[in-house]
Amino acid sequence: MDIDDLIDAVLGREGGFSDNPADRGGATRWGITERVARANGYAGDMRALPRETAAAIYRRLYWQRPGYDRVAAAMPLIAAELFDTGINMGPKVATGFLQRALNALNRGGADHADVAVDGLIGPHTLAALDGFRARRGAAGERVLLKALEALQGARYMTLAERRPANEAFLYGWLANRLG
Repeated sequence: MDIDDLIDAVLGREGGFSDNPADRGGATRWGITERVARANGYAGDMRALPRETAAAIYRRLYWQRPGYDRVAAAMPLIAAELFDTGINMGPKVATGFLQRALNALNRGGADHADVAVDGLIGPHTLAALDGFRARRGAAGERVLLKALEALQGARYMTLAERRPANEAFLYGWLANRLG
């Protein structure tokens, strides 16, 4: 999948307008919150947020800015997962999951050096990803994907446990965001 396919999948999944009182994100259209839309220059009614505007926001904020396009060159499945997780949890959280997983899977530094868990894709994270890929190959990408999904699932459970209103979303998060 390329970024256009990933964006189309997100837009299809997120769909229409929502303003669930239990959702701290408030009014959303295409999965874009009003706060994010306003911060990116949209001043209209959220019910009318154009699909093209949402797609441009996804591309810029959740693909290019965090550097997932650079990850895609080495591991496209990982980049797709980071993109999706970043939309739902924020790119810093998604990237932090990657950094944590790379650190835990480096066999005590034998495959690549640990990286700072700073939530930013930079040269050290990309080097660690390259080291992991060189050691583990295509099978490693699937294992790394499982590690990212495990971290994401654990965070969803914690969010639901800490805020009972989030229990309304837990099933959908697990059904639509993992695997």
